[in-house]
Amino acid sequence: MPAFPSFVLSRRGLLAAALATAAAVTASPVCAQAYPSKMIRIVVPYAPGGPSDVLARLIGTKLQEAWKQSVIVENKPGASGSIGTDLVAKSAPDGYTIVISDLATLTIGPSISRLPFDIERDLAPVAMLTSSPYLVTVNPNVPINDLKELVAYSKANPTKLNYATAGMGTGPHMAGLLFATRMGLQWTYIPSKGGAQATQDVVSGQNDLMFNSAFSTSAFVKTGKLRLLAVSTPRRDPAFPNTPALAELAPGYNTGAYQAMFVRAGTPPEIVNKLNAEVVRILAAPDIKEKLETLGADPYTSSAEALRKVVHEDRARWAKLVKDQNIKVEQ
Repeated sequence: MPAFPSFVLSRRGLLAAALATAAAVTASPVCAQAYPSKMIRIVVPYAPGGPSDVLARLIGTKLQEAWKQSVIVENKPGASGSIGTDLVAKSAPDGYTIVISDLATLTIGPSISRLPFDIERDLAPVAMLTSSPYLVTVNPNVPINDLKELVAYSKANPTKLNYATAGMGTGPHMAGLLFATRMGLQWTYIPSKGGAQATQDVVSGQNDLMFNSAFSTSAFVKTGKLRLLAVSTPRRDPAFPNTPALAELAPGYNTGAYQAMFVRAGTPPEIVNKLNAEVVRILAAPDIKEKLETLGADPYTSSAEALRKVVHEDRARWAKLVKDQNIKVEQ
């Protein structure tokens, strides 16, 4: 199950294509439209401090500088991201209310609970933003030093390990549940108020284990506050060359985090394209790329239509997984 879009050949190639699209949009007459002529609101459907929140603030600052309009970021957490996302799904289709979210959370949600919106019907994709592998980490006081020890300890002590999640049904929760299901392990899943809180819960020792994006956890790994056991990519990540991939024990396993931007469905295409073009330029800027690299994330920009295809494929992929594995999530 590929974590990232199957149609993407490389991040560098995708960024080049997106930049070419941005240049074409910039040169077109539609960019002379009045948008934006008032304040823009970016909704983050999670608590402050997580990847979507950090990205929203980076992008929001750059949008404000480029367009000379106020851009505010509002955190609207709750119900695994659906409360804030629903706010955008019910906003005016004018491009002034934007959501930046973990895409897996949006595409997993329809398979495990009844949502007040439909991602394909009610939201218009703008752009993929970043990608980041999940890092499998434990609190350093947990008596587990590597991936094989994690599996052995979990089998010997069913449900003993507390697994911190950003919320039930979120990408990190389902990534851990998928691996545990594949390996016949049982963990106790503890929901937190977002990815940043989940990380703090493991760092503090309140919980033992988590899968979370490198975006959120790599700094804690580097300082020794978290012990790194594995990465979620199909092969070892060059950033962590001595750390095994989960696929080494669970062949074919592949998950990860990627952030994306949406507006209300029905927003005029010229506004969507203008937003896409500006976001592509922002994420290609050297200072932003450097900042993302320090956070363990890569720019992963795309056209709006490419993101639409990803949403459709990823939603079907998670629905099949949930059905095949008979995964149940208690909200």
